[in-house]
Amino acid sequence: MYHNYFGLKEQAFSIAVNPRYLYMSQQHKEALAHLLYGVKGGGFVLLSGEVGTGKTTIIKCLLEQLPDNTDIAIVLNPMADVTNMLSTICEELGAEYDNSKINVKDLTDSLYQYLLNNHTNGHNTVLLIDEAQLLSPEALEQIRLLTNLETTTQKLLQIILVGQPELNELLAQPRMRQLSQRITARFHLVPLSLQETHHYIAHRLQVAGMPEGRNPYPQAMVRKIHRFTGGVPRLINIVCERMLIGAYGHNKPIVDIQIFKLACSEVVGSMEHLPVKRTPLQTTLLAAGAGAVGVLVLTLLTWAFWPKANPAAVETALSKTASEAPTTEQLSVSKPIAALVETETDTDPTHARQFGDTRDYNVDNYTEAQFRLFTYLGFNPSAEKHPCWELANEQIQCKTVSLDTWESLAELNRPAVLVLRTPERFTSHAVITGIGRREAQVVTENGESLRIPLAELGPLWTGKAFYTWKKPEGFSEPIVQGMRSRTVKWVAEQFATLDQREQPLTGSNFTRLLQQRVKIFQRSHGLKDDGIIGEQTLMKINEVLGFDKPLNSLDDL
Repeated sequence: MYHNYFGLKEQAFSIAVNPRYLYMSQQHKEALAHLLYGVKGGGFVLLSGEVGTGKTTIIKCLLEQLPDNTDIAIVLNPMADVTNMLSTICEELGAEYDNSKINVKDLTDSLYQYLLNNHTNGHNTVLLIDEAQLLSPEALEQIRLLTNLETTTQKLLQIILVGQPELNELLAQPRMRQLSQRITARFHLVPLSLQETHHYIAHRLQVAGMPEGRNPYPQAMVRKIHRFTGGVPRLINIVCERMLIGAYGHNKPIVDIQIFKLACSEVVGSMEHLPVKRTPLQTTLLAAGAGAVGVLVLTLLTWAFWPKANPAAVETALSKTASEAPTTEQLSVSKPIAALVETETDTDPTHARQFGDTRDYNVDNYTEAQFRLFTYLGFNPSAEKHPCWELANEQIQCKTVSLDTWESLAELNRPAVLVLRTPERFTSHAVITGIGRREAQVVTENGESLRIPLAELGPLWTGKAFYTWKKPEGFSEPIVQGMRSRTVKWVAEQFATLDQREQPLTGSNFTRLLQQRVKIFQRSHGLKDDGIIGEQTLMKINEVLGFDKPLNSLDDL
């Protein structure tokens, strides 16, 4: 068929996971090194990345390089409850347990006995959990407890968590701090840059047997492929495969713009009928944690087409959809709102590296919006790690909350990433930096500051907001009178600064005198005067002293 036509020995762009085709970019080499480190006794290791960036391929490559003395259990269905998950781990490892007594304690005991025997025989044991973002907090806590299985000198179980970026947010929650602190190595895969996309395509053609000197993808076409796919390897594979078939069918040795458009049209439908609505099937797939095909379609629809729509077309489509839906209140969508859900740019994609390579093309990327927020706040996180991980050493705490009103956001008084949902049910994000009685101030992905009426932004906001604050060292839970903590000492020192006192009211002991000062501070700043040192009180101290950047008050500008 077309393989012979192009001189290929086999399919070059199959989406089947084949380690022979693994393109080892620098970040993929580092990711594999992190996993191998975990296998050899590195404790908790975490690998994350967007759908289609190569996580599963790296796992397959890892399995081919496992030391002979390593036994591994792979959990592919982490949505199961804790008991089923433990029984799955036992079955994967061959640990015997009593089927008549399936409970957490007995399963853990059986697993512990197996691990001891394995250790005695000179074997390492590894647990690898794929799609770990689907784990419940209870399951994650049980996994953390498994790391307590140890001898006096060594952990008996090494654990590797692999998942999508939502896993980062889950682990950033305060209740997950014990698990998060045990992660010794983290790596976040980002999509390929333009240059890497060029090398990736050439690599797969070479492995498939493409004769030297032949290449059906001109450099200009590679740029279009990168722009269309956002640099996601799985999407590159599907589009390139369709292009080869199209070129073969039209008897062309080189892919041209006509073949490119046909291939894109065959993958996700005609580009002339944008924006595209999700079908009930697609919505069901997404809600169920869809596999390759379901997620792929949704990713292409969201990443490739929606951001490229013409601003006027987006505005017209949003208004038209709202007016035609009998049960939906008609919305008048302004151009600033359209700017939140679309972008047209000629910027070289390689310049967006610091924002995960999809900065100019994927406005629906939650991680990219978080990077934009951190940049606005004056941080400069690298692209190799999620910003919440990288800045944890600086005591920066990531938080996600659900709010009901603009007043609640104003009381929070922190720049935030708002999760938006358009009338067509696409997800987008707005980085809000200021708020007033009628308008909000947002920062676009191009760094522009826009004023948007709250009446227009409000119907799109889901109520979900992501923000950060600088947590005092040692703070992990609300502190009441009588407790000792480094946070108490920090609070006393800050009040000494505010009150211009030479000496703090106390050291690390939360005294009654300091409690009275806390109550006075809480009352004067509209907080509940319970005398408890909690997040709200600490955040307000940060705000007053300038440690955290607040929202701009537009009514004062």
